[in-house]
Amino acid sequence: MSQGDRRTGTRERYLSFYYETAKELPAVALDPKKTALLIVDMQNEFVLRDFGEALEFKAMGEWDRWIPFHDRLDNIVIPNSKRLLAAFRSKGMAVTFGRIACLRKDGEDRSPVQKSDGWNNMLLHVDSFAAQMIDELSPLDNEIVVNKTTDSVTTGTNYLMLLRFMGIETVVVTGIVTDQCVASTIRGLADDGFKVICVEDCCAAGSMEHHDAELRIMNIIYCDVMCTDEVLALIEEGGFKA
Repeated sequence: MSQGDRRTGTRERYLSFYYETAKELPAVALDPKKTALLIVDMQNEFVLRDFGEALEFKAMGEWDRWIPFHDRLDNIVIPNSKRLLAAFRSKGMAVTFGRIACLRKDGEDRSPVQKSDGWNNMLLHVDSFAAQMIDELSPLDNEIVVNKTTDSVTTGTNYLMLLRFMGIETVVVTGIVTDQCVASTIRGLADDGFKVICVEDCCAAGSMEHHDAELRIMNIIYCDVMCTDEVLALIEEGGFKA
């Protein structure tokens, strides 16, 4: 796929006010040896329809509002994430995961945000079934899993240090939810000097309005918003570098 083809692709669809008059977008390239995949918060608590938050929504009579979110996860996000994960693994590229998980069973090590009342109040002990990544995106033994008690994978963790130790320069970010943990992580990575690609069809928010708005805000400034096919093409192109 040429740069011209990408100019009319996902990045252009998510141009914000700041870039809608740009005549040319910066080229995107990656070196597979210096690129890591990061899957954010695709955990049993948030993804399963018969467990965790889904049961709470059903008990509260709010399940109908969340069906489109779960449909997107099942029909778009998980299948595309599996494709991306398989590509990274097949080429020996770095695979990492960030997940919400506290170390104390009483959750006292959580950030104030995760102790607050309302939807964002969550207590997932690191060893619980709720805290584990879903089976379809389960980490392998040699893959890094970072536990966080904040929204961003980069805040209060050693994730940035691990990336530097591994020589990573570009991070491909996927997961949930787009406008919260994914966005916080992308901003943290960008502010610390990493190149970031956000994979649009590997992310979801509570509503498509929130999803699209956040991607439009972040695109070009903090990350390059691309789709799975575009990222897979980049990986293939990178693989032919000398």
